[in-house]
Amino acid sequence: MVEISLLGLFFGTIGTTLGGLIGIFSKRNSNKFLSFVLAFASGLMLAVICFDLIPHSMEISSIYTTILGIVLGIIIMIFCDNIVQKKFNTKSVSNRNAGLLKTGIVVSIGLALHNIPEGLAIGSGFDASTTLGFSLAIAICLHDIPEGISMAIPMKNGGMKPWKVMIYVILSGIATGIGALIGAIIGNISEQVIAICLAFAAGAMLYIVSGELIPESNKLYQGKMTAIGNMFGFIIGLLAMIIN
Repeated sequence: MVEISLLGLFFGTIGTTLGGLIGIFSKRNSNKFLSFVLAFASGLMLAVICFDLIPHSMEISSIYTTILGIVLGIIIMIFCDNIVQKKFNTKSVSNRNAGLLKTGIVVSIGLALHNIPEGLAIGSGFDASTTLGFSLAIAICLHDIPEGISMAIPMKNGGMKPWKVMIYVILSGIATGIGALIGAIIGNISEQVIAICLAFAAGAMLYIVSGELIPESNKLYQGKMTAIGNMFGFIIGLLAMIIN
């Protein structure tokens, strides 16, 4: 059980940490590039929502359970968004930086919530077989890299110090380890609980895409690069689901 939890923690944090480091050391700070990154992240998340989280939730439970989980995820993210907005809507930073900073933090919160059911999948996978557990862990690790980038770049360009950015990124990845621990402890976890967790993560990510990433990317740059980033992220996300 401890070994499964540590493996979930490792694979959950290594992907987001790599992405965070790429985001921090990226030298491209133009609005066009930032808009592309945010739009790419929104497309990636939409693919995860549409082809992974919601279908799996509906497969193991009813549509009503799925809708309930989605609504709960949206409500929690609205609550978190309001808290973040009050904390970071200060006069010491420009409107552009404040928007980017808030977007990065809200994304990190949402992805932490999303990483918990991912950890459950890893823990349950290892309970079924070591091969399945490792294949799930590696797939999740790879798709966490762009998620780490989507967290780090807005926070860095919003004025947050790099070491603080990495703390947020790593904490988001730790949620996968927590989920793996829960999956390892419970073993044959209730399908209703898994369905609610998956739908909850879908709702949280849906709010992030609709309320943060797309509006902020359009605010930064109103050209075709934003749309291209969104579509490219969606296609990459779809391919990741096929590989997974």
